[in-house]
Amino acid sequence: MNIDTKYDEILETVEDKLTCSAHNLDHVFRVYKLCLLIAKHEKDVDMEVLIPSALLHDIARVEESKDKSGKVDHAILGSEIAESILRKLEYEEEKIQKIKHCIIAHRFRTGNEPNSIEAKILFDSDKLDAIGAAGIARTFILAGQFGQRLIADERLDDYLESNTVENGRLKDVSKHTPFIEYEVKFKKIVDKLYTDKAREIGKERLMFMEEYFNRLKLEIEGVK
Repeated sequence: MNIDTKYDEILETVEDKLTCSAHNLDHVFRVYKLCLLIAKHEKDVDMEVLIPSALLHDIARVEESKDKSGKVDHAILGSEIAESILRKLEYEEEKIQKIKHCIIAHRFRTGNEPNSIEAKILFDSDKLDAIGAAGIARTFILAGQFGQRLIADERLDDYLESNTVENGRLKDVSKHTPFIEYEVKFKKIVDKLYTDKAREIGKERLMFMEEYFNRLKLEIEGVK
């Protein structure tokens, strides 16, 4: 089986699994394109590791979204699902382990650090799609999907204590809000990125996002 056929098989599987609108095939393709862009600015990138990692990185996202305990980590579960898919496609063992690492380490809250250039590129690309105009759109898609309010009444510290578990994963996504996500995640993303190109893109995207949320807060308060 040639490499293009393998990618087609992976895409078919991913499309069937990803029914969450903010983590659907559109998100996968945006991350894939960012991976290709960033890879051009790095050395010795194994595209046969990076590309399937990008296509499979959110394969278990739906399972995590349905879990109310906060125990399911889609990065860890996704690496296991990906391993099964890759074995059926007759990937070499070394490639499988490298792809699994990329998927495990792509999660912002997972606690597993990327230790390969491919894992760092995937991490950066996935984080970039969470900020900027695309990030704003995805945030409100999720808010609508899970019935979130725009802004919460309780203090941020109280919310984090009651609705998060280890590494900041959420117990109940419906209690989350776009503003909380901005405060606890989006603001910190650029400082977490590994590659120079991603940081360059991220700074511009975050400036746009900050302006938007500042404006939205004023409108909610009736100032604007």
